[in-house]
Amino acid sequence: QVQLVESGGGLVQAGGSLRLSCAASGHTFSSYAMGWFRQAPGKEREFVAVIEWSGGITAYADSVKGRFTISRDNAKNTGYLQMNSLKPEDTAVYFCAASDGGILSYTRAYGYWGQGTQVTVSS
Repeated sequence: QVQLVESGGGLVQAGGSLRLSCAASGHTFSSYAMGWFRQAPGKEREFVAVIEWSGGITAYADSVKGRFTISRDNAKNTGYLQMNSLKPEDTAVYFCAASDGGILSYTRAYGYWGQGTQVTVSS
């Protein structure tokens, strides 16, 4: 079992930055790939970014590539999502998730989820 808790969301103006954190507890966090997903009102949950267990391999959705950076600190059992040049269309609830399946972008590959943190980008 892995428990995940996101933090760092909030309200920011377009062009601004936020850093989300995902604190993990329970089973060894470093055993899992960590992903970030987001869900806007009325839309399906969508993939944002993923990082494999050692941090050496990452992947991003095209919509955030070049603006968002995923990272992790296994010593602190914490993952991060640095979000720069935010746009109103980035507004959503952001979820972190853990998978033992590697670098994957579909939600069903992730067995553990946090409760989400709201990110609102004003124009």
